[in-house]
Order: sequence, then C-alpha cells, then structure tokens
Amino acid sequence: MSYRLSLSSLIPGGLAVDRHEISDGALVVTASARSPFAACPSCTRPSRRVHSRYERHVSDLPSAGRAVHLRLVTRRFRCDAAACRQRIFSERFGDDIVPQRARRTGRMECIVHHLGLALGGRPGASFAQRLMIPVSNDTLLRVVRRRARPRTDTLAVVGVDDWAFRRNHCYGSIVCDLERRRIVKLLPDREIATVAAWLSRHPTIRVVSRDRGGGYGEATTKALPSAIQVADRWHLMENASAAFLAAVKQSMKPIRAALDATVIDPQLLTSAERIQFEGYLRREETNAVITSLAAECVSIKEIVRRTGRSRKLVRQIVRGERTDVFRTRQGSLDPHLPFLDAQWDTGCRNGAELWRRLRTMGFAGSTRVVGEWATRRRRSERMTNAQFRRVPSARSIARLMMLMRDHLTKAETVTVAAIETGAPALAEARVPIDRFHTIIRRRATSDLDEWIRAATPSLIASFVRGLTKDLAAVRAAIAEPWSNGQTEGQVNKLKLVKRQMYGRGKIDLLEARLLGAY
Repeated sequence: MSYRLSLSSLIPGGLAVDRHEISDGALVVTASARSPFAACPSCTRPSRRVHSRYERHVSDLPSAGRAVHLRLVTRRFRCDAAACRQRIFSERFGDDIVPQRARRTGRMECIVHHLGLALGGRPGASFAQRLMIPVSNDTLLRVVRRRARPRTDTLAVVGVDDWAFRRNHCYGSIVCDLERRRIVKLLPDREIATVAAWLSRHPTIRVVSRDRGGGYGEATTKALPSAIQVADRWHLMENASAAFLAAVKQSMKPIRAALDATVIDPQLLTSAERIQFEGYLRREETNAVITSLAAECVSIKEIVRRTGRSRKLVRQIVRGERTDVFRTRQGSLDPHLPFLDAQWDTGCRNGAELWRRLRTMGFAGSTRVVGEWATRRRRSERMTNAQFRRVPSARSIARLMMLMRDHLTKAETVTVAAIETGAPALAEARVPIDRFHTIIRRRATSDLDEWIRAATPSLIASFVRGLTKDLAAVRAAIAEPWSNGQTEGQVNKLKLVKRQMYGRGKIDLLEARLLGAY
C-alpha cells in the first residue's frame, strides 16, 4: 500500500526530511538539521567542522491515526576556539523543536504538560493513550513538576485563606492575587511564622484580605504593619447569623415555655424521635452537672479535668448552646404533607395504602416513613393541642425570626409572635443583626460605631466584642472593594484538583498544577 504524505507538515520546523517508512503501524521519519553549522554551547562560536554523527529517537505528535517517530540525525562538531575548554559538542535544535536530552519534541512535550495539568497522572495517561501519545502517569507528573514556574509578578492586593490537607487534622494556606485573579502560592501550614515570612518577602503588598481568624491578622501586622487588612464580608454576615443562632440556643427554655411545650409526652413520639428524646434526657444530666460547676465559678479547664468531657462540649453547655430536644431537618415526606392531609380527611387511614398513593405522586421514601406519620396522626387526634405541640429546632426558629413577615405562613407568624412575647430579649437581639447586615450591604461605615453602642447590651454582646478587637479590618471590609470571596473560589478549585488525585498529591504538585493552569 502506498502513502502520499506531505512530510514537511508532519515534523517540527527547522528539520529536513531524509526518508520515511511505515514500521509496525507507525510512521518513522529520518530527519536532520537544515543549518550547515552549529554554535558551541560553551563559547557560542559557530563551527562547521563535523566530527561524527549519531541518531536520536524522538516521539512526535501522531498524524492520520498513526504514531510518528523521528530518527534525528545529530551531528557532533569540533570547536576551533583556542580558549574554549569544550573541544567536541553536539548540535542543539532548540527547546521549541527538540529540547536537550529529550525523548519528545517540544510541541509534544507541551501537550503532555497540559494533559498533566488538566487531568493529573492516571486519568491523563489513559487519555493520552487514546490520543496515541505514549506517556505514563509518572511521566505526566514529572513533566508538570519540571515545567512549574513560580509567580514573579509584583503583588499589591492579596487574599489569604486556609485549606485542608486532611479536615480537622492538617491545614495549609493559599495566597491569591486579587487583582489578577490568580493563585500565587501554597504554604505548607497556617502558622503565623510561615505566613509572616512569606509576606515579608513581598513588601509591595498594600492590602491583605483575610478571614477574622487571629493568625493571619497577626502575621500581617508583624510582616507588613502598614498594609490595610480587610475582613471578609461574607464571613462577617455569617458570623452575625451564627451569633443570633447562639442567642436562640440560649433562649430555648423560655421559647418552650412560650409555646406551651415544656412537657413532652413520649407516647406521642415515633420510635426515631423516642431515641432522640432519650438521648436528650441523658444530655440534660450532663448539662446539669457542668452547669452547676460553672455556677460555682469553676474554670472550663477544671470542668474538663473533673468530668472528662471535651473542651468544646463544656464550652457549648456553659454558653447554653446544647438545649435542642430534636434535630429537626427537612424530611422526604414534607413536600407531600398537604396531599396526605387531604387523603386523611377523605377517610384513608391505612399507612400502606397512603404509601401506595404517594408512590404515584413521585414519592421515593419507604413505607415505614408513611406508617410512622399515620401512627402519629392517629395518636394526635386523641391528644389535646397543648399535648401535641412540638418546638422547632433552634436553627429553624432563627431562620423564621430572620425572615420578613410577608414570607411566613400564618402558622409560622403565630409561632414567631409567641416567641417574641415569651423571649423579648431574643426579639431585641434580632434588630441589631438586621441592622448589621444592612450596614454591610450599603457600605455604611459611619453607622458602625453607633451600632456597636446599641448592640453591646444585647444577647449578641460576644459577637460585638469580637468585632471591636478587629475593628480596623471590619471598617476596611465595609469601605474597601476587596473581599475574600474569590480566594474562597480558588480554594474550591484547589479541592477539586486535590480530590482528583484522591488526596495523595503533595503540595509541590498541587501548586504546579494550579499555577500552571493560567
């Protein structure tokens, strides 16, 4: 079978084709350099005196469904410069054609590099095999590491955040250029000394966006005392909502009293809820012991030593954040409750039959869920309203109280009104939270001092004290256009790359893949 090929379009520029052949299904091209002379790599003097020749075997990009192999005839030259210590040298073809000591052409090396950046090792090698590019997963990763180049741009505005090598165990830090929207550096930990050492090597930085954790702020103050520190606006609003949620958890006892649900009838509970209620009773025993110790002014450290409980648990109990009876979540049955109520009113009281009718409506849950609902509904008809009333979780109450009234149903509005009547301090705490969110959204820096004075006596006093400790960064967050949102987005990208390598990629490989993607 004969082939009519334009070989000049198959091989890199600067090479002359001597001959070609088909061998084992691959196209083998013998080529050599077109230039009659070569420059000495030591003294750069050109030479025409050929000492000898040898062949280099180089892989090139496939063509027409066939792999392409180059037999590159390479000449050795003599250097005639008297002062040059190198007497014999091999000609260089240039990194864009065939790099020195390479087994692949420059353009194929570029493709291999981008495959490694996009897919990593094993997926990249599998895809390269389909492209008829012979490369292993280890080679892909070696190319990515070898071609990695650190960023040398002058930095002015950066964002710093942490990311998890292994959640709750080992963390690193990521630094992003907020002006160019690029990752600049991955640091192996989030220690103050590590971050401060890196920042001190970049004195041109004038703005540092960070979260409200003390570590990055202290590192910035130590390394760049004149730089403007900007707290993340999203975290400020999230911290405010978390402070209100903590206030709701502290107020659960008056809330239950306001909703006439201080006593829970175990006969009304399903089996799953009964297990939760028994766990609540056990937690209440622990809560009583720790609360009594805290009332005697025993320190948290001493309470931990006496009870053997964790510091986090003791702190939650002391702050009144562990009083929920049930962990209320959105259930699979909730969207179908109006249909179930309608079927129940028409006389269908059998759980299995209700489940079969729900299946026609697209319900994917089990018959046990519908059966428990029917059992509870049947019991509720024999109970009074006060006996059946159930308190929502603290998170649900916080959500209802933060929503606008016109977004609530009639039942939710009645619940919120009862809570505001029974826990007036909680209703007062909602006002500064709403106002703080408005200050952030409208960039009203001038209203911040007045807000701090008004919110200090409320249930969110601990949140206000935290803001005053980092007040300059909070003011900058309201006034400056910079925020850490895009740094959070880069952390998501980092997580994607890390999980693509099953969490086994070291920091140098992660950095090479992230920085090389731009």
